Amino acid sequence: MNFRNHKVGDEPEINLIPFIDVLLVILIFLMLSTTYSKFTELKINLPVADAARSRDYPKEIVVGVARDGRYTVNRQPVAGRDLATLTAALSLASGGASDRMVVISADASAAHQSVIIVMDAARRAGLSQLTFATQATRGAGEAR
Repeated sequence: MNFRNHKVGDEPEINLIPFIDVLLVILIFLMLSTTYSKFTELKINLPVADAARSRDYPKEIVVGVARDGRYTVNRQPVAGRDLATLTAALSLASGGASDRMVVISADASAAHQSVIIVMDAARRAGLSQLTFATQATRGAGEAR
């Protein structure tokens, strides 16, 4: 027995209003929880390379870091690659003065750990002023 009257062509209707409401709530949640600002945890001033000004300070100690992890201190190769050897070389180059500026000139392909070792060796040698050497890039209009 069929008690319902079915018309031919009656399709069930899908109500989209609740679906749109749920999507709007999700969209509002995502908009509120997402931050569009830069990271504010680190205040970093990036170095600017200026090829017009070449500075030469007599109190600089230039530490070179090669791609394979070798070190030089004031263009003199350091015998080892460990922290103690580099600390001794920096102490010798500073002559006991703590006001010397350490310039880290690392190869772009050098391991991050190699640069950290230089920073740690400078701290252990009592040298607190550190900076990084940069290379000026050629402008788009210049020929190579």
